[in-house]
Amino acid sequence: MNSKSSFSERDIISKYILPAIEDSGWDRQSQIREEVSFTAGRIFVKGKLTKRGEKKRADIILYYKPNIPVAVVEAKDNKHTVGAGMQQALEYAETLDIPVAISSNGDGFVIQYRRNCADVVSENADLYHFPTPEELWECYKKYNGLETKEAEETSLCSYFFDAEGRKPRYYQRIAINRTVEAIARGQNRILLVMATGTGKTYTAFQIIYRLWKSGCKKRILYLADRNNLITQTKKGDFKHFKDKLTIVKHKKIDKAYEIYLALYQGLTNYDEENDVYKQFSPDFFDLIIVDECHRGSVDEDKAWHKILSYFNSATQIGMTATPKETKALSNIEYFGEPVYTYSLKQGIDDGFLAPYKVLRVGMNVDLEGYRPEHGKTDINGELVEDRLYNTKDYDRTIIIDERTNLVAKKIMEYLTNSDPMAKTIVFCVDIEHAERMRQALLRYAPREITARTDKYIVRITGDDPVAKGYLENFINPEEPYPVIATTSKLMTTGTDAKTCKVIALDSNIGSMTEFKQIIGRGTRVEEDFGKLYFTIIDFRNVTDKFADKDFDGAPVKIKETAQNEPVSEEMIDSGESESQIDPVTGEEVAFPEYKIDENFGAVSIGEPKKNESTKREKIYIAGVDVSILSERKQFLDSNGKLITTSLKEYTKNGILTSYRSLDNFLQAWNDAEKKRVIIEELENQGLSFAELKEEIKSDLDIFDLICHIAWDAPALTRRERAENVRKRNYWTKYGDKARTVLEALLDKYAESGIENIEDMKILTVEPLKELGTPTELVGLFGGKTQYLAAIRELESEIYRAA
Repeated sequence: MNSKSSFSERDIISKYILPAIEDSGWDRQSQIREEVSFTAGRIFVKGKLTKRGEKKRADIILYYKPNIPVAVVEAKDNKHTVGAGMQQALEYAETLDIPVAISSNGDGFVIQYRRNCADVVSENADLYHFPTPEELWECYKKYNGLETKEAEETSLCSYFFDAEGRKPRYYQRIAINRTVEAIARGQNRILLVMATGTGKTYTAFQIIYRLWKSGCKKRILYLADRNNLITQTKKGDFKHFKDKLTIVKHKKIDKAYEIYLALYQGLTNYDEENDVYKQFSPDFFDLIIVDECHRGSVDEDKAWHKILSYFNSATQIGMTATPKETKALSNIEYFGEPVYTYSLKQGIDDGFLAPYKVLRVGMNVDLEGYRPEHGKTDINGELVEDRLYNTKDYDRTIIIDERTNLVAKKIMEYLTNSDPMAKTIVFCVDIEHAERMRQALLRYAPREITARTDKYIVRITGDDPVAKGYLENFINPEEPYPVIATTSKLMTTGTDAKTCKVIALDSNIGSMTEFKQIIGRGTRVEEDFGKLYFTIIDFRNVTDKFADKDFDGAPVKIKETAQNEPVSEEMIDSGESESQIDPVTGEEVAFPEYKIDENFGAVSIGEPKKNESTKREKIYIAGVDVSILSERKQFLDSNGKLITTSLKEYTKNGILTSYRSLDNFLQAWNDAEKKRVIIEELENQGLSFAELKEEIKSDLDIFDLICHIAWDAPALTRRERAENVRKRNYWTKYGDKARTVLEALLDKYAESGIENIEDMKILTVEPLKELGTPTELVGLFGGKTQYLAAIRELESEIYRAA
């Protein structure tokens, strides 16, 4: 009879843990899931290459109903104690919002109850007394405050399951369950904060479906402020509502439907007596979803807010990636503290969102300012005011042709050297700037592309009816053109540009909300189209906002401005003024009059009152000496923060964190069966040796790069190390053909580094491919074991001291 201690973890699960769980009444098909991977694995960028980190995986998750998990079980083999998996179980339970964590080694169970969901904190159970589904459901109800029968029934309403088999990701499931349970407890104002690209619309659909199908909510209104948000929603996740759903168009109301999609602007005439929404009774809707709720829904002076006030009795759910928390406006004040927050940092760490790198470009006129020489005139011959101009002036009050051209040249230079067909959004100051930027980009665009299409570079702004078609093609991954879109405000939010790989910033973005929305245009992952990360090219130091404590994580409510406190210039620059951005024209307007544009299918402005700042005549000048003074690349560290020190200094600190001394590193390097393991461990901490090599323009071996950067040790190039091996001629003990293989491998090392020769796939590429099949080449050494020993010996010779 086999000893239990000799069994693998997998054997322990199948022979002891699963039978004990099933014997307690759990259904194997519907309530037990094994080896549940709940993250995608963080994406690491290595130069132009990417790789995935490990997925987080729970051994067993128990569900009372599908998508309602009540316990996570972590198993260990029998060499461990029964509670050895508890720390991991608790970590997963916290991440997955599960009330009970359980550990087992096959002898029994250690059960820990979280957040007062049971009368005890922890208890032990033998294999014959695992908790029943009913017992753990009682824990779940206490954990989530479901105190009444009605609340329990609402929380148990089923998810929608479609034929495509799409299932909610773990964070979507948490957001959906917490929202439904908050409503079950009687909460009528709810806020969900989810980073752009994490599926807010799908989350909203499941919330609506569960509450609607169960009869808890009968008539639902989904509100947005941009036409493309409504059309994307109907064509996408909400298509499953079929004939129960309608879009409110042309301000015509049909009360025969149960689910309504509407623009704020489509429900109001800005005339209290004739507002369209008043055709509904105040209690017509019992659930309202407010998409992108940061865009004006809580501003009491705006007509949009009056819609929510009119339907005050309805449960209202605000959804946004960027809750507005200013001195005057607060989503939290209106909707309450978020029931769940899933941040950009979490999304990147889980591998569901794309990481980014930043290229900061500093020009002389930006860093030093520009003061016109005496007698300087504009293109009309008028004298230019003698003062110091800076980035707040450029393209808003003064236009320097040479600066525009240099920005365009740098963008096209980056694309030409990386991928000229990478979808790119260039954010400009206003519509006029966006058009000038389009023209400037064309001057530097690859002729072989512009010769075959005039849609390579387009302007997508709301004043142009053609822009709608351009926008639809830009966000469609199947459409190659347009590739580059210049814009001002239209594409800052609600644009599902899944394959956008480059975001260029040549606009002064004062609002943190707007900045986060812009960054969200690049965060989506689309592996089928090679979109795993994106690059931000920053010409105006906008990415300084990454260092702001308010950039990511849970929102912090800011106290309201005192009643008589004046609005400062700083508030205007930060987006906290009374003005707002028209969602179509992209211009700054105050107290706009909205109407539906039947041709554009979106929203347009009927003679808005412009702010004084937009009334100024622009000054156009030429003949200014503009040059780039600095370029700096920045990357994300292992904690999802942008590295602000130099890449060299950051790499050094990272190496020294892992290896205290050169001797310590040398011992680890020499002892490693595969050098690739050490390199990957360092890269998983956020170090990027590929980017460092590119920055210092060196062909140093990665071993020498590490030693030189961290301890200032003398360094050799790969070719110098390879030549030293040849001089020693150590391989005379091998036969001629085996020696030829080793020489070819040494050439490959000199060409591309140590990681490649450790991979068996190297035997399938030239010139090794010409020497024979992998089986034949390995056979020259007497078999795989002897071949791998020969590789280790070759590595020893490569790193042998001269």
